[in-house]
Amino acid sequence: MFATLLHDKILEKNSRLCVGLDPRIEWIPTSLTDTARQEFGDTFDAAGAAIFLFNKQVIDRVAPLVPAVKPQIAFYEQYGIPGLIAFQKTVAYAKEQGLVVIIDAKRGDIDSTAAAYANTFGGSTQLFGSEQTAFPGIDCVTVNPFLGKDSLDPFVEMSHNYGSGLFILVKTSNPGSKDLQDSSLGERTVTQEVADWVAAYASEKLDDRGYSNIGAVVGATFPEEARMLRERMPHSIFLVPGLGSQGGGYEGLGNFFDQEGLGAVINSSRGITFSQRGEEGSDWLDIIEHNTREAVANINQAIGK
Repeated sequence: MFATLLHDKILEKNSRLCVGLDPRIEWIPTSLTDTARQEFGDTFDAAGAAIFLFNKQVIDRVAPLVPAVKPQIAFYEQYGIPGLIAFQKTVAYAKEQGLVVIIDAKRGDIDSTAAAYANTFGGSTQLFGSEQTAFPGIDCVTVNPFLGKDSLDPFVEMSHNYGSGLFILVKTSNPGSKDLQDSSLGERTVTQEVADWVAAYASEKLDDRGYSNIGAVVGATFPEEARMLRERMPHSIFLVPGLGSQGGGYEGLGNFFDQEGLGAVINSSRGITFSQRGEEGSDWLDIIEHNTREAVANINQAIGK
């Protein structure tokens, strides 16, 4: 099960940090982009090559320190097929290095289309009489619930059948989340309604620690709301974005975890890999490793672990 795998990695490394792999060509060190451009010119192929070179070296540095990485697929799709090839190679390489791979795709659509997305991000595809996996190595995917329960059902079925993880958007880290998610539905907000959906899905299948593969995205920018959501979804792991560059801090992170220091993984993307916005110079890998170690220590201190 995804939940068991993630918690095992957290305990093995005493680390609750997930490193986001959101490549931006303009911030990747020129030593890497120049190499790619010399081979492929100013093309999407060069972008894809540079992205994988960057991700591979980042993974080598952070793999001993963190349980998981989270590629956001939009940062790869914008570079076309070469970007998706870099995505595929990144997923495979991260798995080779023993990392849990969470794909931030936020897919959500009508049931038949959702089923196709589920096949892509954690399930398998019927291909000429056999089942094959489009992107081997994906452990979990983020899902947008705002088309309703029928858009979630294929993902939940995929999770039950393959042991893959889901992180369903419940309370996102962006300031505009209040526009819809804080809206009232009688005595409950939209966030609370979706949290109750997640809790119901999660209760269907638990691992030995009492956790489900069906988790929730809850932003680090809302630590007080996280306390209520932790009570509302006791069997769900939280994926917690928004630390650092989006304004989330370490204070209040304990609200996302259970008493054993489990039940959540904190994501940081730009704050780890691009803390100096491409101005890291030749020491960029040392800076990424330092940022990672510092974030791991700060999270553990914040939750008393």
